[in-house]
Amino acid sequence: MPPLPETHPATPPAELGTRVSFLPQTHTVREVDPWDLPELRDTGGKVLRVLKSIVKFILLLGLLFVFVCSLDILSSAFQLVGGKVAGDIFQDNAVLSNPVAGLVIGVLVTVLVQSSSTSSSIVVSMVSSGLLEVKSAVPIIMGANIGTSVTNTIVAVMQAGDRNEFRRAFAGATVHDFFNWLSVLVLLPLEVASGFLYRLTKLVIDSFNIQTGADAPDLLKVITEPLTKNIIELDTSVIRDIATGDPAARNKSLIKIWCKTQKVTNLVNITVPGFANCTPDVLCWEEDGQIWTQENQTETINLNKCTHMFVYADLPDLAVGLILLALSLLALCTCLILIVKLLNSMLKGQVAVVIKKVLNTDFPFPFAWVTGYLAMLVGAGMTFIVQSSSVFTSAITPLVGIGVISLERAYPLTLGSNIGTTTTALLAALASPGETLANSLQISLCHFFFNISGILLWYPIPFTRIPIRLAKALGNRTAKYRWFAALYLILCFLLFPLSVLGLSIAGWQVLVGVGVPVLVFAIFVIIVNIMQKRCPRFLPSFLRSWDFLPKPLHSFKPWDKVVTAGMTFCRTRCCCCCKEKEKDEEKDEIKTKDKSLEMYDNPALTIEDEAKVTATHL
Repeated sequence: MPPLPETHPATPPAELGTRVSFLPQTHTVREVDPWDLPELRDTGGKVLRVLKSIVKFILLLGLLFVFVCSLDILSSAFQLVGGKVAGDIFQDNAVLSNPVAGLVIGVLVTVLVQSSSTSSSIVVSMVSSGLLEVKSAVPIIMGANIGTSVTNTIVAVMQAGDRNEFRRAFAGATVHDFFNWLSVLVLLPLEVASGFLYRLTKLVIDSFNIQTGADAPDLLKVITEPLTKNIIELDTSVIRDIATGDPAARNKSLIKIWCKTQKVTNLVNITVPGFANCTPDVLCWEEDGQIWTQENQTETINLNKCTHMFVYADLPDLAVGLILLALSLLALCTCLILIVKLLNSMLKGQVAVVIKKVLNTDFPFPFAWVTGYLAMLVGAGMTFIVQSSSVFTSAITPLVGIGVISLERAYPLTLGSNIGTTTTALLAALASPGETLANSLQISLCHFFFNISGILLWYPIPFTRIPIRLAKALGNRTAKYRWFAALYLILCFLLFPLSVLGLSIAGWQVLVGVGVPVLVFAIFVIIVNIMQKRCPRFLPSFLRSWDFLPKPLHSFKPWDKVVTAGMTFCRTRCCCCCKEKEKDEEKDEIKTKDKSLEMYDNPALTIEDEAKVTATHL
């Protein structure tokens, strides 16, 4: 019997530094969910960390102050640029009687003046003066609710630098948009058919003996006014006067020149055509062939000029508005970038981990459903304190982006913010004079019950929280094609409302003739898309995918190539230092890919290593 070949044992693992395994191993690749919140770790170094945290917190408060002030200046800039146009839009009462036109006018005017409070106050003034009925005002209030969400969407675009941050931030901002649009799609036809909001608010007004109250608290302006009033002060009554048909208001400037004025009423002698035109219960006489009477005339005496920087500038409203628009956007973008960087550096300690858990953890089992409603109360309370839903939602948008607040928690906070801004309007309506109190309060209640109805539609049952799913889908799309965010803003808040307004001005027949086929086609496409994913077997073979269409009609890739080529051309021609920046970005991407590969097992390399270790020598 020949001797058996001598086998050399494998080198021990300690010598080669490689694990020996003779059993087949399965290598799983863990998929990373981009919607998972990033981990916040404790970095140690307590004393130094506390000192740094105090300094960073003070800097954060300063940046938040400038951030809020820049939002205020941005609103003033939009009013200077488009305020008079907004007043002209409101003046066309024939168009406002069309509920669809009223809706898009509410959107456009709120986008132009960057304040739902301003657009709502214009509507209240028109109703109080008898130029607009409450029924016609309800769709405009719905549109104002949509238009106010454009601010936090603009803030989200500022975080386009990091794809995952941008994905979360844009979804956190547009969840507000989707809630408003979906609520309008259901409640506007219901209001036109039944007038349920009008009837409900009328019942509430008639049931209670409501007395005139105090002004709404203006807590945020107490903090921001020392800075903003030295930059610009506006006379928003000019927009209301244009909307209510005052011809003298067209020649007035929105820039406030005299901050302290006094009105003096005097009894003066005037001439009238005849005795029938004399003022009742006042002396009337004839002198030198003319008939004289007396009349009370109010004269405004200017006492003190304002102190803002444009009080002596001989510039038109448009020029001042464009200057402030550029400066406020620059300040807004700079503050947002610095706030995000500060928060990223601060949220690494144990305190940050606790904050994240507190914000995103639900109550124990039987009471888990209470968490969302508590978040709504927090959102409503914070909005009531700062007196602006735009400021509150714009403040939580970067927190959603960096992963401190989840999208599921940001959704009820946003819904609560919607309620908070209506309670502020309710208190403002209670401060109206007695003759306009009922109409002002009814419109504010319409706004309140519209948001309550939307919450009942899209929140209580988890299955109905469609805005979250739509916002995530849009977040994924904009993270892949970042230019789509700008397209979304232009389409949703400018082109679509303008198109609908143009069709409405042309008449009901044109609006229905164009709108109904477009709506039917959109519903057909949505149904086919759902069936392609869930039950394609029920579709004809050619409809099981959109491949039979030209690629630009069913894919963003060809458009992305065009946009990327255009941006590349711009960079190479317009910016000489962009090539270095592109190289740095490529290096960062390579580093990121290398880091991301560390969490995956590489089956090929592992098998080769094992083959080397387990080889036998004959």
